[in-house]
Amino acid sequence: MSDVLTRLSELLEQRKAADPASSYVAKLYAKGMDSILKKIGEEATETVIAAKGGNHDEIIYETADLWFHTLVMLSHAGLSAQDVLNELARREGLSGIEEKASRTS
Repeated sequence: MSDVLTRLSELLEQRKAADPASSYVAKLYAKGMDSILKKIGEEATETVIAAKGGNHDEIIYETADLWFHTLVMLSHAGLSAQDVLNELARREGLSGIEEKASRTS
């Protein structure tokens, strides 16, 4: 599963040097973090609506859009999918209550 995320992360890094006129991702980068975050908000809302509707294909499609734009945000911030995977691995085996308590202490 992480192979896809690795390849996508590499592609997103390459797009930082691309012409915004020829690359959707480069255009997002050029517009800045606020525009990227706005897009994530839109995609999150569409994902919620799809989930409420219960259509599996729509849920998958909208979740893919949400994940994609979140990866763009991570890349813009100098982070990667691997950073998030590392955090998920760190949390593995912890209860949600324990994990949340570790962040507030």
